[in-house]
Amino acid sequence: MKAMLLAAGLGTRLRPLTLGTPKPLLPVGGKPMLVWHIERLVAAGVREMVINVSWLAEQIEAALGDGAAFGASIRYSREPGAPLDTGGGIRRALPMLGEEPFVVVSGDIWCDFPLPTLLGEGLMEGALARLVVVPNPPQHPEGDFRLQADARLARGAQTGMPCTYSGIGLLSPRLLDGWNEEVFALRDPFRAAAARGALHGLGWEGDWEDVGTPERYAALNLRLGTPA
Repeated sequence: MKAMLLAAGLGTRLRPLTLGTPKPLLPVGGKPMLVWHIERLVAAGVREMVINVSWLAEQIEAALGDGAAFGASIRYSREPGAPLDTGGGIRRALPMLGEEPFVVVSGDIWCDFPLPTLLGEGLMEGALARLVVVPNPPQHPEGDFRLQADARLARGAQTGMPCTYSGIGLLSPRLLDGWNEEVFALRDPFRAAAARGALHGLGWEGDWEDVGTPERYAALNLRLGTPA
């Protein structure tokens, strides 16, 4: 299995921290966020990875190289000019990812979710993706979906656990069939799949943080014992 790590964003909400450093290279718990993800993927048996890069791309490539130092094999999907957003970035990288389901991990989150759980369960019959979802955080109280008893993710439902996409998931390349725009957000095909009953979820109530502001970044490092 291969993995796609999303690392092309501008990190505007984290400025000034990201003016000279790409957000996925900001250290948490003593090492860059991307390195945590790479190490956890390797530990779960996923060694072939694709990382999309745009903003300060040369720093990410210099820091990670070909991945050999981490026991991984890393290729880069370069997005010249402006980033292509999450969906556009994955679509551009599909030729590197192949035709089988792949793991996707956002480079700007912190999460201690056990990846072998997601990989072991795989995609259920008829599913285009399975997302790790977490309880709605204070900064996103309305959430993204509701996790149903049959593991499907639904929007607008009155039943099920309100939840937010964690930034970790297992995706079939078929999720992006018909999405031909160059720039688009991953939430769009997710919502389309949910409307068809083809989006499944896996709940997680452990440690998770969307490192989206200087305040949340500082709070996370303080929690991990490494004040920023």
